[in-house]
Amino acid sequence: MNDRAVFFEKDGTLVEDVRHGADPSKLRLLPGATEALARLKEAGFRLFIVSNEPGVARGQFREAALAPVVRRLEELLAEEGAEFEGFYYCPHDPEGRVRAYAVECRCRKPSPGLIEDACREHDLDPLRSWMIGDVLDDVEAGRRAGCRTVMIDNGHETAWRRGPNRAPHLTAPSLAKAADLILLSPS
Repeated sequence: MNDRAVFFEKDGTLVEDVRHGADPSKLRLLPGATEALARLKEAGFRLFIVSNEPGVARGQFREAALAPVVRRLEELLAEEGAEFEGFYYCPHDPEGRVRAYAVECRCRKPSPGLIEDACREHDLDPLRSWMIGDVLDDVEAGRRAGCRTVMIDNGHETAWRRGPNRAPHLTAPSLAKAADLILLSPS
């Protein structure tokens, strides 16, 4: 059974960061993203996206608007032979305007709920898995779930709030380099 996975933050890691947008026409893959995913998949990793989508709680778009975004992302990746098995998202933000979504939850990163759900539902071993993201909340979510972590240091992390779960195992300038580091790491 293949129980190894790589979890990816969507915005700023796989696609250009458009900040809480739900317009599929604005999705642009970052350079090297499809090749990185294809290489990781070929090496035996199962691929998942775990994304905070606070625009729902903030009233910027409805939760249903995420389905076309997921479909478009699947299309963009499939065009290059890359694909993912699941898209897990958190629509919550405790400071949101939409009451039903303005809550504390276990899924909003830096909480590990999205990764834990994917691991449970797909029989994945977090200790054999990786989380790749562009901010320390992604790193913390991965570490709290038991994964090894890679931070894409692309300038998106601005707070640099440190803590015991906020130190990435590895740092890379791009997703392509992150994939290289993972593929060179012991299983």
